[in-house]
Amino acid sequence: MSMIGELNFFLGFQIKQVKGGIFIHQEKYCRDLLKKFKMGDCKPISTPMSTNEHLDADVDGKPVDQSTYRSMIGSLLYLTASRPDIMFSVCLCARFQAAPKESHLTAVKRILRYLKHTPSIGLWYPEGAKLELLGYSDSDFAGYRVDRKSTSGEAKRVALSTAEAEYIAAGACCAQILYMKQSLLDFGVVCGSVPLLCDNESAAKIAKNPVQHSRTKHIDIRHHFLRDHEAKGDITITGVRSEEQLADIFTKPLGEETFCRLRSELNVLDWSNFI
Repeated sequence: MSMIGELNFFLGFQIKQVKGGIFIHQEKYCRDLLKKFKMGDCKPISTPMSTNEHLDADVDGKPVDQSTYRSMIGSLLYLTASRPDIMFSVCLCARFQAAPKESHLTAVKRILRYLKHTPSIGLWYPEGAKLELLGYSDSDFAGYRVDRKSTSGEAKRVALSTAEAEYIAAGACCAQILYMKQSLLDFGVVCGSVPLLCDNESAAKIAKNPVQHSRTKHIDIRHHFLRDHEAKGDITITGVRSEEQLADIFTKPLGEETFCRLRSELNVLDWSNFI
């Protein structure tokens, strides 16, 4: 092994070690991406997805080149490693790779226009920051317009209310928290009861109430393991105001003001502000 100095560039990631912390971004990769797909001169835009945009399969839409579409999605997925702000929009567009249409390609190009507006954004890790594991759970009830399928065939799970949708989402979030707690334990980091923040009061009450009644008896038993881990103390269901729900940036299109605020709270910042 040889020491070649401070790490600056690795597999498309640019690492800037400055006084006060470490900044990781993919500005060069982002600009190369725009050039590759001939979007270098596109008109910048401040958000990756419009608030009134609801993509579906668009069966009757005009087909586009599948190879190009998949290449764009693959490139953008790699960029999400340092750009969680585009995670929702990219993953939504990725669902249509089997039969992409013009509407889907337009949505992908909007993401590229957003990258043109914010090429130097990345992850900021401040010096001396304390490690704290928090879970944010959110669901976009009635906003999902694509059927889900699994290897066992059609696997639809239709929630009958906002509370039920939020409760099911909280259960999925709980599973991820348990996985992360175990992973951190392997590194010697012990986490106690992890707060799971949910912005739906009814869902939180369902999780804390072990009594089955008419409003919850139709929910599949497998979703109730959330209650077990709440009782064991692995997690603590906590309410959070909708305005402070960080998970919103990963579940739905947002307006510019809300989007930029949540992006900053995720420590996704502009590198040019640190120069």
